[in-house]
Amino acid sequence: MQRPGPFSTLYGRVLAPLPGRAGGAASGGGGNSWAAPGSHVQPPGCAQSGSYSRTGSASTSGGGASRVFPAPSAMSKAEEAKKLAGRAAVENHVRNNQVLGIGSGSTIVHAVQRIAERVKQENLNLVCIPTSFQARQLILQYGLTLSDLDRHPEIDLAIDGADEVDADLNLIKGGGGCLTQEKIVAGYASCFIVIADFRKDSKNLGDQWHKGIPIEVIPMAYVPVSRAVTQKFGGVVELRMAINKAGPVVTDNGNFILDWKFDQVHKWSEVNTAIKMIPGVVDTGLFINMAERVYFGMQDGSVSMREKPF
Repeated sequence: MQRPGPFSTLYGRVLAPLPGRAGGAASGGGGNSWAAPGSHVQPPGCAQSGSYSRTGSASTSGGGASRVFPAPSAMSKAEEAKKLAGRAAVENHVRNNQVLGIGSGSTIVHAVQRIAERVKQENLNLVCIPTSFQARQLILQYGLTLSDLDRHPEIDLAIDGADEVDADLNLIKGGGGCLTQEKIVAGYASCFIVIADFRKDSKNLGDQWHKGIPIEVIPMAYVPVSRAVTQKFGGVVELRMAINKAGPVVTDNGNFILDWKFDQVHKWSEVNTAIKMIPGVVDTGLFINMAERVYFGMQDGSVSMREKPF
């Protein structure tokens, strides 16, 4: 059954473009090959001239004067890793005449940049379905074709980030509050690909991500839902509060977000189903058995790819 697209009636005007563009434009077209599942590869163009010293500086070799640069911070390495993962996914999976699901968050910006580059370089015909207002603005900002599930209910490929990925490719998503629309788009996609940096790779959910599993709820039900989750599964449930506004975070759907900080590893498929059955729950940030492949940008400039186990 088709549902009305979230943006067909909600947003009647286009806001100004987002300030700035994360990352930088990179050169080169498609055709890069990436290694087998679980392997590490060095993407083209990642070699660095010069070496970092223990003092945190780098010098260039040769006859000219040497220059000193500050060592990259952990955050800059993470941002570069996001870029590597996003570009790898776009090179491997984006093809002409596709309907694309565009995810939300900081990592997806790099994928959208590369998609826009390839559209110009290769004259690709692509249609993009957003998973949030932020994704919608990205699509418009980079001049891509915006559509919705009303007009394109079947999606060829969805690309999105994740807050954490476990060994079985189960995901925690929703740190940015867009989990429900992200799950809808991923669920209607023939192929769902995840891009992330090295910090998101875990053996078990909760090893790296300590902010809990997001649960989107109808506002009037957030108290009984919180009680039901803790009574069934333990842990602590917190209503996510906004930073630059008074009161709670409000999703693109007009709902609240609960963050469930669980205290043990669960059978996530069963937990996901049980929580979704609680009256007042819209959806959870648990993405179970949905991702087919994950690209991790690594600290050493390589990309590690892992596929769903069978």
